Amino acid sequence: MRSRAAGLVPLLILVACAGAGTESGSGQPVHHVKGGFRNPDPDFARASGWTRWTFILRRSMQSLTSPRRFDAPRVTNDGAALRTQPPSTTITWVGHATLLVQVDGLNVLTDPQWSDRAGPTSWLGPRRLGPPGLAFEALPRIDVVVISHDHYDHLDLPTVKRLAAAHDPLFLVPLGLKPWFADNGMARVEELDWWQEREHGGVRFTCVPAQHFSQRSFWDANRRLWASWAIAGREKRLYFAGDTGYFAGFKEAGRRLGPFDVAALPIGAYVPAEIMKWVHVTPEESVQAFVDLSARTMVAMHWGTFDLADEPLDEPPVRMIAEIQRRNIEPSRAWILKVGESRAW
Repeated sequence: MRSRAAGLVPLLILVACAGAGTESGSGQPVHHVKGGFRNPDPDFARASGWTRWTFILRRSMQSLTSPRRFDAPRVTNDGAALRTQPPSTTITWVGHATLLVQVDGLNVLTDPQWSDRAGPTSWLGPRRLGPPGLAFEALPRIDVVVISHDHYDHLDLPTVKRLAAAHDPLFLVPLGLKPWFADNGMARVEELDWWQEREHGGVRFTCVPAQHFSQRSFWDANRRLWASWAIAGREKRLYFAGDTGYFAGFKEAGRRLGPFDVAALPIGAYVPAEIMKWVHVTPEESVQAFVDLSARTMVAMHWGTFDLADEPLDEPPVRMIAEIQRRNIEPSRAWILKVGESRAW
């Protein structure tokens, strides 16, 4: 009983947020508010508290009576080829929003999540639907880790502590997260505001706006910033969206930092729309973001790993491909990687 109900608390945190202030202070960037951050779009809105609580209760009952199962397509990857530092740039989907990106001799991880659950403890939170596509022990040397925001499915304490101990990477995080890392014994951390950048090993990392929210407890909603990331090597550029709703920021990022060779975009966790629409893109919106970013190749992520929303677990890639076809985009430009699959980009 406890294991089936264990998804309730992180799910509650995810959708039943309070918030920081709503007014930007004098001279501050528009997304800064007293005590935290906000989404600057004046039309941004969240569903009512009653709607979110109803969703939470219904989902928790479903997890008790009929938990869903899904096996995403996967390939075997022992990591050997990735540890040889291939001359080409590669991208590997480990699962959810965790990607291993190799560019110009650097190994970069996005939102690393190797735990069995996405939650505050080993027995709370949505259970992983399948194992990671690459064993933690099979990783190459990790140089940089980028974090998009503090939700448990994107920032996993056991995983980042293992990474710090095994690889001592540089953690690049949005504003407000550095103290959390320090409190957990990790000091090699740099936090950035939107549009700030950091160069490491000849690769430029830019913290880019996203439309989402942050929270790890009932008391810290929107105290830490959320972001996407642009990663630019000597010749190749990659956009990592993290978690985001559809907004004008995609076009701005494309204009300021594009064109991109790869845009890694979320395609899952979008139903019910009244709760998700402002903070999670649909597959169709993800394709529009791909167009907005002026990217050559779209890589789907954030689906098939954790059961976070109401859509059928196998639906996101089907809708994505249908939208690619509807727009007459060359199918070879839309990648739905298998779990563990690596491709040169």
